[in-house]
Amino acid sequence: MAWNEPGNGGKDRDPWGNNGKHQGPPDLDQVIRNLSSKLGGLLGSRGSGSGGGGIGSFGIVVALVIAVVVWVVSGFYTIGEAQRGVVLRFGKFYQTVEPGLSWKATFIDRVYPVDVETVRSQPASGFMLTRDENLVRVEMDVQYRVIEPRDYLFNVTNADDSLHQALDSALRYVVGHSTMDDVLTVGRERVRQETRELLETIIEPYQLGLMILDLNFLPARPPEEVKDAFDDAIAAQEDEQRFIREAEAYAREIEPKARGQAQRLLQEAEAYKEQIALRAEGEVARFRELLPQYQLQPELTRERIYLETMEEIYSKVNKVVVDTPDGNNSLLYLPLDKMMEQQASRAARVDPNIITSDYLNGNVSSSQDSGQLRPSSDRNSIRPTTGRN
Repeated sequence: MAWNEPGNGGKDRDPWGNNGKHQGPPDLDQVIRNLSSKLGGLLGSRGSGSGGGGIGSFGIVVALVIAVVVWVVSGFYTIGEAQRGVVLRFGKFYQTVEPGLSWKATFIDRVYPVDVETVRSQPASGFMLTRDENLVRVEMDVQYRVIEPRDYLFNVTNADDSLHQALDSALRYVVGHSTMDDVLTVGRERVRQETRELLETIIEPYQLGLMILDLNFLPARPPEEVKDAFDDAIAAQEDEQRFIREAEAYAREIEPKARGQAQRLLQEAEAYKEQIALRAEGEVARFRELLPQYQLQPELTRERIYLETMEEIYSKVNKVVVDTPDGNNSLLYLPLDKMMEQQASRAARVDPNIITSDYLNGNVSSSQDSGQLRPSSDRNSIRPTTGRN
């Protein structure tokens, strides 16, 4: 039966012990005393008189101390070595915490750990139209990591998704301004580099707190319907590159040989030049030696030069000319063995046209140089005949 219903034997009392017939505002002090009494009973000591009230107050203090201890202990937390902690106080950025053990005010501070060491990846792929109106499937991965935890958490709603959208936009722009050959083969590095530069330009105003590490440009593929034709085109390009490499290798091989041959020809030309110069100097020296003799006895000198010249000419032929008088049937004997030996010695002899220092010094005998006059004492022995003894 409710406390304020009739028929309860005149015990119309409310929960605070007041008579229900004279309802009014409850006494606040009485309410506090009743609450303290109940808490003291729950803590295990309910006494009578003033002693019971002291025990109840002590229980409240103990409960408060325990609550404070629990609150303090619950505030300790640990930030990993690869993480940074972003602390919010009453929902507003307060500080960034380094790795290690830290403390926060429970129910006041909130901590968001952010991994700043792990390298993350975001892919972008799809069919894209090139500048020459060809359709290719392009795939690219961006590798990045967080460098500013505060910007990463609060500057945009989702930094990872924003980076993904920026990568997709940059990749489509670069592919749209490139030819299919650039995307598939020869220009892949240029496409990758331009995409990275454009991506960094796009995300810079948003301050995502991210750093781009690298872009992986995966092999692009044409549509399956035209894949065979593109395979043939790629094979032709590979053959072209192979031929170019072979030509470059041949050029590297033949160039040193050509340089060596050119150097050899230059050396031979220099040797020939020196040979001609020495020969001319020898001729000049010979005629200078003959000049005084020629001035003294011109006829005798001319005769001597003529005879030596004819000797040189006839020594190189195999014909034998015999002047016999008419009617003379004498038997001629030709020493063929001697003639063959002379011919062999002439074949093995050094070229008489080469002027050596021995010749210029007068050390060459007539058997070694039958084609030129010897600048020796024999030549100087020619004396003019004046008819006087």
